[in-house]
Amino acid sequence: MSQDKALENFCAFFNKLDNTCTEKLYEVYTEDIVFSDPLHRIEGQRALQRYFAAMYENVEHCQFVYHTRQRQGSQAFVTWTMTFAHSRLAGGRPIEVDGCSALTFADDGRVSLHRDYFDAGAMLYEHLPLMGRVIRWLKQRLD
Repeated sequence: MSQDKALENFCAFFNKLDNTCTEKLYEVYTEDIVFSDPLHRIEGQRALQRYFAAMYENVEHCQFVYHTRQRQGSQAFVTWTMTFAHSRLAGGRPIEVDGCSALTFADDGRVSLHRDYFDAGAMLYEHLPLMGRVIRWLKQRLD
């Protein structure tokens, strides 16, 4: 486990994040946060709060297991496995996705830049009824 308090606070926050606590984003993110992942790019704390609130609206469970945490100066890198259940994906069954986050910390210890890397197909597309079948078929053909 990392001895970096800001990084540990960030990781702990994500294991508490749901649609009822997104208003506490100010604790870990700066006002001018830039958040991006394979599906979105969001600028500003208010926009990020709306994004997380909408995203977690139908999430029944979300938990992160953190594997590697490294920080040098203001830059940090975290690898993780996210397990979540969403009422509209995979029939509500748990979905597991591996990913990593690249973070930039501001002087006050909050994150000013957050970039997530993960397989969007494994998280979303493979679990949609029609598209999921096509993607799984393509993956089998490529193996």
